[in-house]
Amino acid sequence: MSHARKIAVVPGDGIGPEVIREAVKVSAAAARKAGARLEFTEFDWGAEKYLREGVTLPPGAIAMLRENFDAILFGAVGDPRVPENRHAAEILLAMRFQLDLYVNLRPARLLDRRLCPLRDTSESQVNFTVIRENTEGLYAGMGGCFKKDTPDEVATQEDVNTRKGVERVIRYAFEYARQSGAKRVCMADKSNVLKFGHGLWQRVFKLVAAECPDISAQHLFADTLAMEMVLRPADFDVIVTCNMFGDLLTDLAAALEGGLGMVASGNIHPGSIGLFEPVHGSAPPLAGKNVANPVGAVRTSALMLEHIGLTDCARLIDAAVLASVREKQCTSDIGGKLGTKEAGDWIAARI
Repeated sequence: MSHARKIAVVPGDGIGPEVIREAVKVSAAAARKAGARLEFTEFDWGAEKYLREGVTLPPGAIAMLRENFDAILFGAVGDPRVPENRHAAEILLAMRFQLDLYVNLRPARLLDRRLCPLRDTSESQVNFTVIRENTEGLYAGMGGCFKKDTPDEVATQEDVNTRKGVERVIRYAFEYARQSGAKRVCMADKSNVLKFGHGLWQRVFKLVAAECPDISAQHLFADTLAMEMVLRPADFDVIVTCNMFGDLLTDLAAALEGGLGMVASGNIHPGSIGLFEPVHGSAPPLAGKNVANPVGAVRTSALMLEHIGLTDCARLIDAAVLASVREKQCTSDIGGKLGTKEAGDWIAARI
């Protein structure tokens, strides 16, 4: 039997604990079936701990994760009781930035055509991956306010694009395309108006594309890409873009595959620990009601297991999720009648 993969589990807030519980259950079932070993360690970082102790991440938490774990399975953070959700930023963004998780990987895979809002769209037509730069851009937190809360207030937010940051995520996109058998990489920017920052994206994309003649390289402005994703989603294999546009375009992609409850994502630094999270947020109104869709969390666990080398486990999970959706053994938002726990039980039993 192979050595145990060590997974740090951070259920977080709202529906996070409910969906992550099912993801752990399904992952464990897949590991047993495939003869793999997983060790899960849960951490109570979230709103409850913050409200109780004033602690977001304990001292040394990032180094501990980096040194002792293969991956992080993360639920969601966000609680209306915490002013400005400051704990969410300090937990999730700290992990992304301090672990330098510069790739946000978001596969878009339609499992059943009835879930797609586009008329006459088949499963094969929505099958692409968005790679979002994850540590720079407008989300780098650089800027400030002058004369705050006065009629003369000036607010600035800086769009940070470094040659290192842009090049490494574009290179990752081409390498991901090659390894996954994809033939096309599309880069989206707004270099027509953001001439400096996105001019850098243009220049680097052309240089890297020239080194990869086996991969077709295309550029679209981000607004045009949004339109084309709706009109012709089958035209795309791999999309790479900046932090903000990636945030917007991946939610559009989620709609094409059935909503945010279906979506997996990974925050990755190749060769290092990654953080894997469903993208639906904490959804406080749904918490504790056994109604949240666990598919996004379960698919996220499959993405995580594939990333750490347990491809057989990931395939078992993907096949069982596909069966649950097509046989409507799922939650009501995607046409079933099961609760969160029961949907997870069905997927685990199918494995």
